Amino acid sequence: MELDILNNSYKVLDAREKITIADSFVVRQNKIGGGNGEAKLYVGNDNQEIRSFFGNLGFDIPCFLLKKDLLKYLDETKAEYINPEQPYINKELLPNLWNERKAKINTLPDKIEFEVVEQTQIAGSRIYVKSNDLAYRLIRELSLPNITYISVVKLLDPNGNLEYYFRLFADYFGDVEHPYTVEKEQEEIAQILDKTEKNIMTKARIGQGKYREELLRLCPFCPITLVSDDRLLIASHIKPWAKSNDIEKIDPFNGFMLTPTFDFMFDRGFLSFTDDKKSILSPFLSKMTYSKLGISDDKFFNHLPTVGREKYLKYHRTEILKR
Repeated sequence: MELDILNNSYKVLDAREKITIADSFVVRQNKIGGGNGEAKLYVGNDNQEIRSFFGNLGFDIPCFLLKKDLLKYLDETKAEYINPEQPYINKELLPNLWNERKAKINTLPDKIEFEVVEQTQIAGSRIYVKSNDLAYRLIRELSLPNITYISVVKLLDPNGNLEYYFRLFADYFGDVEHPYTVEKEQEEIAQILDKTEKNIMTKARIGQGKYREELLRLCPFCPITLVSDDRLLIASHIKPWAKSNDIEKIDPFNGFMLTPTFDFMFDRGFLSFTDDKKSILSPFLSKMTYSKLGISDDKFFNHLPTVGREKYLKYHRTEILKR
């Protein structure tokens, strides 16, 4: 798999899929509990898989963040900064912190390089890393505990040198949407006066009703697994409901029928498609995971209905796919 970053082509070697950000790691302004936070980051238990990814005992590795990713992360977490679900000790400061942090990120270069070093002085089977560089401090400053995780992609740059691409993501306890966003969507539906229209919108939001019926007529099976039992199929929006206008929300061309695993992957941006029916995989899942799922990059799916869905797929590749 190749990954284009700032007009350079990198070879993807593997990925460390999910490093959860604990409350103990973030800066004090973001904390839920007490204490000032610890600068070391737990990246996994010491085993062959982790060593193969990061390196031998005492590794010191070159890493980078991308400015565009940090801005996207701030957009993804804005609802939590403005309407916090968690009991932060400085909850009232978070809205201003969001504005300050976005302004700060806007002043940075497109690629922010740093190094992390294994903390070999810490005894035990857990591997920790630390850095004194700006990018690493930004991770601690921007991350909100429990709902933030880091994915790391191991790359070969155009000159054959190893680099580690760090990226922050938000996960609202198993959901990609913040509870406040869902609440606002429901309020918008509740304001619709026409009962029939309200019923159509309510069911379409969760992939049911007329939207699902029309989508099943156009796409009566999962184009990846070819499963046709509609009890096992989910009506997945290509352009998310929250980002769609009223027409797009109920447009059956803004959807696929997918089995649950691939619906989850597509919804979370780990999988997308080209207009000519080929798969695009995110580098932020490991090769082993994709192998277990039986899917590969650039695989042709003859039964994938892309005609009429081009504008939605373009949005998905640009805004949803994790690349």
